[in-house]
Amino acid sequence: MSSDPLPPSGVLDGPLHRYALRVFYEDTDAGGVVYHANYIRWFERARSDLLDLLGIDQRAAMESGEGLYTVAEVNIRYLSPARLGDGVVIDTHALQVGRVSCTLRQVARRGEIRLAEATVKVGFISPEGRPRKQPAAWQHAFASLMQEHPRGQE
Repeated sequence: MSSDPLPPSGVLDGPLHRYALRVFYEDTDAGGVVYHANYIRWFERARSDLLDLLGIDQRAAMESGEGLYTVAEVNIRYLSPARLGDGVVIDTHALQVGRVSCTLRQVARRGEIRLAEATVKVGFISPEGRPRKQPAAWQHAFASLMQEHPRGQE
C-alpha cells in the first residue's frame, strides 16, 4: 500500500515565500480565464502556508484564547489573465511589521509575467475581535520577511 501524498507547500527563499499552484477548471469562467476573486483565495492560501512555514500555529492560538490573524485591508491590482492549466507562483514578503499588524506584498505570476499584485494588511485580534499585540516570536518571524527590493517584486 502506498502512502497518501502530502498537500502542497511553499518554500521560504530568504525573505521571500513562494507558493506554487495550478489553475484548475473550477478557478475559471466559461472562457477559461481565472475569475478575479480566485486571486484573493490564492493569496490567502499562500499566507496560510507561510504561517505554517514560520512555525505560527494559528489554530492552537485560537483554541488557547490567545488570538488570531485577520485581514484588515486588501488592495489588489489585476495585470494579466491566468488561464486554465497555467502554473502560478504566489510570492509574498513583508512590507511593514508592527506590534499588532503586518503589511504584506503578494504577487501572482506565471514565470516572469505578473498576473495580479496585492498589498494585504493583517491584524492580530483577540477571540472577542479586538486588536491585540501579536506574540513577540510571531512578530520576529514576520520581520524576517522584510526586504528592500525583493527579486522580481519591485
